Amino acid sequence: MSSPRMLRLAAAIVLSTCFAAPGIAQRAVSGDLQQQMTPAEFKAAGLDKLSAQELAALNDWLHGKVASETADAVERAKEEGRQEVIVKNRGFFDFGTKEPIESTLVGGFDGFAKGKRYVLANGQEWEQTEAASLSGVRLSDPEVKIAPGLMGVWYLQVGKYNTKAKVRRVK
Repeated sequence: MSSPRMLRLAAAIVLSTCFAAPGIAQRAVSGDLQQQMTPAEFKAAGLDKLSAQELAALNDWLHGKVASETADAVERAKEEGRQEVIVKNRGFFDFGTKEPIESTLVGGFDGFAKGKRYVLANGQEWEQTEAASLSGVRLSDPEVKIAPGLMGVWYLQVGKYNTKAKVRRVK
């Protein structure tokens, strides 16, 4: 599945979940406590001792509490979904963050070469798009930093070496 399709699918799932949650919560507490509980449960909770006004106030409070908690849960779910989409798609899209991606390369590193693919421990895969040279270097599972540049360009830096290679995310 292509990355734009994954992004649209993830966004659709997050949005459908967010819009479904209030309806589910409201259905769970529709009506008053007497309608929600069996007569035995109502009596066991001591609610049969409340006056009509006290029971109405309790029902109003409960509906307000559920509405507030539902709204908070929806906002949290939206933000969690947004963050998940951002993290999973860093390198494919620009989400306004200029923070570098830091990870390690899986396996050995023996220098840069145009067209070479680099698999990171975080599951991302990057391909070098321009020639860059870092010869004579042999490293095993080195630390890497992939930093964004201008116009959606990303640069891979391996270990403590200053040489950077222009890369694009492929997976």
